[in-house]
Amino acid sequence: MLGRTANGLFWMYRYLERAENTSRLIETGQRIALTRLRTSDEEWRSVMQTAAVCDGYDLTHDEVTKDSAIDWMLRSKENTSSVMSAITAARQNARSVRTALTSELWEAMNAAYMTTSRRLSRKVPERDLPDLLKALRHSTALVRGMTHGTMLRNDIYDFSRIGTFLERADNTARILDVKYYVLLPSLSAVGSSIDNVQWETILRSVSGRGGFRMTYGSMPQARDVACYLILDGRMPRSIAFSTGKIRDNLEYLSIDYGIQPPSLELARGLSDACASTSIEEIFHTGLHEYLQTTLFRLSALGKQIERDFRFYN
Repeated sequence: MLGRTANGLFWMYRYLERAENTSRLIETGQRIALTRLRTSDEEWRSVMQTAAVCDGYDLTHDEVTKDSAIDWMLRSKENTSSVMSAITAARQNARSVRTALTSELWEAMNAAYMTTSRRLSRKVPERDLPDLLKALRHSTALVRGMTHGTMLRNDIYDFSRIGTFLERADNTARILDVKYYVLLPSLSAVGSSIDNVQWETILRSVSGRGGFRMTYGSMPQARDVACYLILDGRMPRSIAFSTGKIRDNLEYLSIDYGIQPPSLELARGLSDACASTSIEEIFHTGLHEYLQTTLFRLSALGKQIERDFRFYN
């Protein structure tokens, strides 16, 4: 496969996953605000920090307000990670690799773009936000469903999966990291009903509430939630699950191409680290330090994949 085709597939699915993750974070911000006794627009800064879009916002805005933060994350063309920017970039990459996609998949991607463009053509009233966010997730889920249901399991599929799960692992790590150091109102709230409600909100943001309750029960505790979202290989948005899928698809590419790329060793290292580490070891080392190291390793892996498969040649 040509490097530019691999690049188009990889980034199409990264941007698609990013759009969905951003819509989930906005919904999370709305839910967390409902758990506060005293709400402040400034709390939306934490949501933007999770999405890594806070610096860009500060360059173009004098203060943080709820409306402007939501609009920045949903519609802003200046924000390259906004839902609209991400869906647009996903479609542009899909067009560049159109011949590698099935007609059903292309139609789903195009429909997602047109629906998003129409619904985000103007500022979204708060009363319409829940329906909009649900529609955005349904659109991206349809693209993902068409991928699973119609695509041949070859290198095209492998690059799409690698892009999806690299973005997903990064997002889960960011959500957990910011929850500990920004979202919690004070140390006195640790273990309180407010803390538990916020942990449940975080689980909702990654569609993990139902699975968590099956595994740990109905009262979320910090250690259990962290274990579930980092180490549980059954949870499809956990770091362990995501890094395992990246490793698997890189191994398929290694077999198909007859090579042993350095990115495969990096992916194996990440996946093995999840398999061999306990939540007690993570908390002993420091959750923040562990997650920051994971984010650094994910970034390095993404750059190494680009080099190994000559994305820009």
